[in-house]
Amino acid sequence: MYFPPTIHKQNKKKVEEVVEEVEEEYVVEKVLDRRVVKGRVEYLLKWKGFSDGDNTWEPEDNLDCPDLIAEFLKSQKSAESGGKRRAESDGDGKETKKRKDEPEKLRGFTRGLDPERIIGATDSSGELMFLMKWKNSDEADLVPAKEANVKCPQVVISFYEERLTWHSYPTEEEEKKDDKN
Repeated sequence: MYFPPTIHKQNKKKVEEVVEEVEEEYVVEKVLDRRVVKGRVEYLLKWKGFSDGDNTWEPEDNLDCPDLIAEFLKSQKSAESGGKRRAESDGDGKETKKRKDEPEKLRGFTRGLDPERIIGATDSSGELMFLMKWKNSDEADLVPAKEANVKCPQVVISFYEERLTWHSYPTEEEEKKDDKN
């Protein structure tokens, strides 16, 4: 098949543009945050040469920056061991303000996940709350027991059954034997 020289040059130019796009590599400047979505770990990345508005969440599987991830995880560990998370504010209030602007993170049943099991319970707030482990998620949330009783009664029953202990009381015959001894 014959292409006139002008058409051939245009096609060649388009192919070169596509190749340029494929070859362009983005460099991670810093790992800012971590989350788990549907059982997959994702990191919020700051890209070198781009503004904070261009930060993106990327699956861990797609990343090739183990040093930056290790540095981030180390900083998280040291921040947690120091009490409150230091990452929330670096002294100038910018981080704290940014967090207020972000939409509030969904918790409990509003996340739309299926409950897997109840890990524990507390009434420290004055209301019985269950610490719920969700299917396909590494995160757990406190949910009101009243809500769990309605939305996942079988999970609640399983929680109580696991912790059920039986106390047997001596029969009359056993009491008489004990009295004689």
